[in-house]
Amino acid sequence: MDAQPKLKLLLDQLNTVIVGKSAQVQDGVACLLAGGHLLIEDAPGVGKTTLAHALARSFGLQFSRVQFTADLMPSDLSGVSVYDRNQSAFVFHPGPIFAQVLLADEINRASPKAQSALLEAMEEKQVSIEGETRPLPSPFFVIATQNPQEQLGTHPLPESQLDRFLMRISLGYPDRASERALLAGSDRREMVDRLPGLLSSQELKALQEQVQAVHAAPPLLDYLQDLIAATRNGRWFVQGLSPRAGLAVLRAAKAQALLSGRDYVAPDDLQAILPQTTAHRLVPVASAGRGPLEQVRAMLEAVPLP
Repeated sequence: MDAQPKLKLLLDQLNTVIVGKSAQVQDGVACLLAGGHLLIEDAPGVGKTTLAHALARSFGLQFSRVQFTADLMPSDLSGVSVYDRNQSAFVFHPGPIFAQVLLADEINRASPKAQSALLEAMEEKQVSIEGETRPLPSPFFVIATQNPQEQLGTHPLPESQLDRFLMRISLGYPDRASERALLAGSDRREMVDRLPGLLSSQELKALQEQVQAVHAAPPLLDYLQDLIAATRNGRWFVQGLSPRAGLAVLRAAKAQALLSGRDYVAPDDLQAILPQTTAHRLVPVASAGRGPLEQVRAMLEAVPLP
């Protein structure tokens, strides 16, 4: 399967809806191709949910959307068993988590108890309900949106759950030309509803296999290990990246390489995805005076290429 025409078509379609954010769109596509979960964090109204919907539709996947609120219960996600008089037995009614893509809208407005219901699903692709383990559809992605933590009514995601997201991206406000295109163009929700699915499950699986087959040369792995070691030396961050995070960075870099039309990972691929794949996992040292994203970028500039 020649991936490039299909991937170009996918990116072009998404960029017609999410105007002026091609880098973030490519990050979102790379995240799903790498088999990871995506967290989109930004202020309300900048297109987080639109991007999540557009990704799910363009990938041709069955999806469900859950609005996370303070009173959301774990059973609202996973489903419940209800007694059926005709069958004289309890019958399980699956919740919205049983979809190929779960759009978890404003995930940090739910209580920690409801947030934790996603942990097993995101890591194991299964849920345990009433003593029984039930597999989730394949593929299974969580695309979550999150409001900035300083907003009222938000609960910060625990570190263990943040670590389950392969990437965290932010859209930001559009530039003037892009905003004019939004103001003068069609309604974004209607555009998303009309988007055709461009991939079948088999094609997506084949693309994910191509991502895994992308070559990472020993010098590239040396560079990745140097970057991981820099996060652990105490100069930049309180605590460094785990081995699982290192594997996640490599997967994302391979997806980035495939989107760039290469069958090998270049240092540019690592540099392009490192902030999005690591900043939500790291806490800068107190003396830094910078946020996690800026600190990762400063570290990138300081670590030399091998």
